[in-house]
Amino acid sequence: MFDVGRLCIKIAGREAGKYCVVVKKIDANFVLVTGPRSVTHVKRRKCNILHLEPLKESLKLKDDASDEEVIKAYEEASVFSKLDLPKPGHMAAEPEKEHKEPEKKKSRKKESE
Repeated sequence: MFDVGRLCIKIAGREAGKYCVVVKKIDANFVLVTGPRSVTHVKRRKCNILHLEPLKESLKLKDDASDEEVIKAYEEASVFSKLDLPKPGHMAAEPEKEHKEPEKKKSRKKESE
């Protein structure tokens, strides 16, 4: 099920809901996945297969393929249009969290009557 080249969606962790591809099978429970980060913001890392939802699509990749090879395979399989992913170089930066300044406490002065 989780062979090299299988497209997946991460369903757990901080990258949940993002697309990735299996680039290496480590053992029965773990695989090495990548987004690559420049495309889907998923870092290359070891992942438990219970945290992945496999998709129908599969890419032709060799074992332990580089991110550049994965991007090339995305283009050949037209995955960018199928999954509505931005192409590398055309992607805006990941939205930054807004930084709010803490509100200053109002000083309380005693009012004399």
